[in-house]
Amino acid sequence: MHDSLTFGLLCFTTFFTLMNPLGLVPVFITMTSTLDTEQKVTTARKATIAAMVTLIVFAFSGQLLFKFFGISADAFRVVGGIIFLFVGMDMLNARLTTTKITQSEVKSYVNDISITPLAIPMICGPGAITSSIVLMEDAHTLLRKCVLVGSIAVIGILTYIILVGATKISRLLGEVGNNVMMRLMGLIVMVIAVEFFFAGLTPFLQKIFIK
Repeated sequence: MHDSLTFGLLCFTTFFTLMNPLGLVPVFITMTSTLDTEQKVTTARKATIAAMVTLIVFAFSGQLLFKFFGISADAFRVVGGIIFLFVGMDMLNARLTTTKITQSEVKSYVNDISITPLAIPMICGPGAITSSIVLMEDAHTLLRKCVLVGSIAVIGILTYIILVGATKISRLLGEVGNNVMMRLMGLIVMVIAVEFFFAGLTPFLQKIFIK
């Protein structure tokens, strides 16, 4: 039992750090600024559910999928970096708050941003996916597997609660505050994009130039 508790603590801290729900608040606020409260809650729910399902699926089948398709976690980092870069550019230019969403487009818009980029790669990024696969390799017992899945579920619920609470922050900031926040976060997201991109690209370059 003590061993499972230790493993559970490891899973919880790992996923909480990598998924970083508190760090998602400014991004979520800026990306959903054109939506009403109910639509923001729907977006948060879909994003967290999609992230949890993705992590659990990769935990149980990640190694098999990676081997079958011949892909690596570094490739995920490169793609994630590219997606982050475009999101950061939009935020830096304040395009997310100036985009007008008609009522007929709301459902499509919510579905789009809840899956990409909110669920993947912001909530469920390359690091979290890789960790779910690695931790599942260490889960040799059924209890450990249950602990791993439970940890993912707990972090998902916490992420949902935090994102739903972000709507109150949005009202306090107002339009000007949201625009300032968006531009600042745009710079940060672009820096993260560069880190992701080169962290994934470096191993490929080493294979090419270092033999």
